[in-house]
Amino acid sequence: MRKNTINIGVILLVLSLCSCGIYNKYQRPEVEVDGLFGEMTEEVDTLSSLADLKWNELFTDTVLQNLITRALEVNTDLNVARLKVEEAQASLTSAKLAYLPSVQLNPEGSVSKYDGENSTKTYNIGASASWEVDIWGKLTTAKRKERAVLEQSEAYRQAVQTQLIATVAESYYTLLMLDEQIEITTETVESWKEYIHSLNALMKAGQADRATVSQAEASRLSAETSLISLKQQLVETENALCSLLFWQPGYIARGKLSEQSFPDTLSVGVPLELLSRRPDVMQAEAGLKQAFYTTAQARSNFYPSITLSGSAGWTNSGGAAITNPGAWLLQAVGSLVQPIFNRGQNVANLKISKAQQEEALLQFQQTLLDAGGEVNNALYNWQAARKKKKFDTEQVEHLTLAVHDTQLLMEHGTKNYLEVLTARQSLLTSRLTLVSDYNEEIQSIITLYHALGGGVSE
Repeated sequence: MRKNTINIGVILLVLSLCSCGIYNKYQRPEVEVDGLFGEMTEEVDTLSSLADLKWNELFTDTVLQNLITRALEVNTDLNVARLKVEEAQASLTSAKLAYLPSVQLNPEGSVSKYDGENSTKTYNIGASASWEVDIWGKLTTAKRKERAVLEQSEAYRQAVQTQLIATVAESYYTLLMLDEQIEITTETVESWKEYIHSLNALMKAGQADRATVSQAEASRLSAETSLISLKQQLVETENALCSLLFWQPGYIARGKLSEQSFPDTLSVGVPLELLSRRPDVMQAEAGLKQAFYTTAQARSNFYPSITLSGSAGWTNSGGAAITNPGAWLLQAVGSLVQPIFNRGQNVANLKISKAQQEEALLQFQQTLLDAGGEVNNALYNWQAARKKKKFDTEQVEHLTLAVHDTQLLMEHGTKNYLEVLTARQSLLTSRLTLVSDYNEEIQSIITLYHALGGGVSE
C-alpha cells in the first residue's frame, strides 16, 4: 500500500513539473517605439502629454462642457459599452467562484406497499459537494482569461468615451465655424446689395453700364447660394449633435469661435505612454492577453482533472432493513479523469490557440503603429493649420486694404468696376478660408488629444 502511495505521488509530481508552463503569467512583448511620433518641432515637446489634461481642462467653453457631460450620461453607445463591462465583471466573478466547492441539497422520500402489507416510508435528507483541485492551473487560467476579457471590455468603454468626447467637441466647433461663416456671408450679401444700389444710381447718371450691374448681381446671387448651403450644413450638424445627446432635432445654444482659447505649444509625452493610455491599444493588448491564456487553457486540457466529492445526510434506510429513527449516512469519493481518446482534438485546439495568439500579437503591433501614425498626422495638421491661419490673417488684412483702395480709385476714375468686384470676391473667399483654417487648427488639437488617449478621465 505504501509503495502504491509513493508511485502515485511520483506521478503527480512529474505531471506538476510538466505543467509549470500553464501557470505562466502574461508579459507584454517588446515593441519598438523610437521615432513612433516622427520628428518633433520646437512647437512640440515630449516632457508631458496633452492627454494628461482632463477634458474639461482642455475644453474651457462652459457650454461645450455641459454638452459633453450630458453625452457621457445619456449616449446609447456608451451605455451599451458600460453594460458590456458589467457582463465581463459577472463572468470574472463566476470564474473566481469556480475555486469553491459545488454544494447540492438532495432530499428524497418514498412510500411503498406490497400485497396488502403496511406502507413502508423511506427518506433521505442529504447534501453532496464536489471540488475540483486546481493542480494544473485550469481554474487559474480560466480566471486570468476572464480578467483579460474584463480589461478588454473596459478598454472598449474607454474607447467609446474618448471618441464620444472628441465627436461632441468637433461638432460643437464646427457649429461655431459655420456661425462665423454665415455671419461673414450675410454681411457680404448686404454689402453687395448696397453696392448694387450705388451702381444703379451711377448707371442712371450715366457713370456705369448695365454689364457692371449684372456682374454685381451675379456675385450677390452667388453669395446668397453659399449662404443657403452654409445654413443647410448648420442644421445637419445640429441634428447630428442632438442625436449624440439623445435630444430631438433642434437648435443648440453655443458660444463664438473668437472666444475659444487653446495652448500655443503642445506636448505629446513619450511614445511608450500609448501602451497604457490609448484605449484601442489597451483593447488590443487585452485581446493578446486573452489569447495567451486561451493557449494556456488548451495546454491544460492535456492533464487530468482531480475532483474530490462527498455526501452526508440523514436517512432511515440502512440498506435492506428499515430503521427508525434515522441514522447518519456519510460518503467520500476522489476521482482523477485523464483524457485519452480526445488527445487529437486537444492537439488541434492547441494549434488553433497558438495561431490566434500570433494573430493577436500582430494586431497589437499594428494597432500601436497606427496609433503612432495618427499622432504624427494630428501634429502635422496642427502645425500646418497654424501656419495657414497666420498667412490667411495677413491676406485678409491686405485684401481689406485692396478693396478700400480700389473703391477710392474707381470713384476717381482710375479703376473700373470689374476690379472692385474682383477685390470684393477675393476678400470674401479669404475671410471664409481664415475661419475654416482656424477651425481646422482646433479640430487638429481635438484629434491629437484623442490620438494620445485623452478624455478617459473627467
